[in-house]
Amino acid sequence: MVDPDNMQPVLRIVLPDHPDSDSAIQVLFPEHVTARKAGNSNAEHLYLYRPGHEENAPNWRVNGRSLAYERDLEEGVHFVARATLEDDGVLFHYEFVNRSQTAFDMIYAVTDPRLTSIFHDVRLERTYVHHKDGFDLLAAETPSRLTMPLNEWLPVRYLDSFTWPVPAQKVEHRADGITYYNNSRPVDEPMIATLSQDGKWVVASFTRTTGNVWSNPELTCQHVDPVTALVPMGRAMLEVKILIFQGTLDEALRKVIAQRDSLK
Repeated sequence: MVDPDNMQPVLRIVLPDHPDSDSAIQVLFPEHVTARKAGNSNAEHLYLYRPGHEENAPNWRVNGRSLAYERDLEEGVHFVARATLEDDGVLFHYEFVNRSQTAFDMIYAVTDPRLTSIFHDVRLERTYVHHKDGFDLLAAETPSRLTMPLNEWLPVRYLDSFTWPVPAQKVEHRADGITYYNNSRPVDEPMIATLSQDGKWVVASFTRTTGNVWSNPELTCQHVDPVTALVPMGRAMLEVKILIFQGTLDEALRKVIAQRDSLK
């Protein structure tokens, strides 16, 4: 359902037998759209989510099990976003239409699922990634996180590479006050999964390919952000799937392997 508490596009995914007011899974749809023009080194936001009711709401369309909208962004880019409810989760589809003569080496929309309530995992005790030898906790290489005061642990971003090289520096303390942890070995599937507190539910985000997967544990968000290029007067599409079902991590992995090649 469309989240009524925001004018900008935010979706609320409600579990069976839960009230519509439940916000255990809230998805910024997207958090931002970012692009880098050909020949430039700096990226720029073509859209950036802002909370509240001060912005103009999109015109939502309902088609079967899909919610969709479209809008014109900066730099002559027309944007179409569609979320489709499937039997085991939600498929997020983004389409970029370039109505200008500008070439973009990179463009992407960030699907930002924020998990609260039964999924909230501020110390990353139930959030997993998959390596060649099986599932590991995303933050397994930082056991001290379990006992350090929260004001030392947060704010933090925890990252694991997929196609990007593994950073040489395992811990980075940046000027913005956020600590970045980089896992020492890459994942072998572009997915990140969180179990509910009772272990019955799995929420797992995945895409066809991405540079890395990561989480901000304070929000327990899952990021698997794919990117693409956009030629002048061209069109490009990207997709992210969020699995939401009662089951196990191994079942989630089987779904990812069976479905990811079908994503754009």
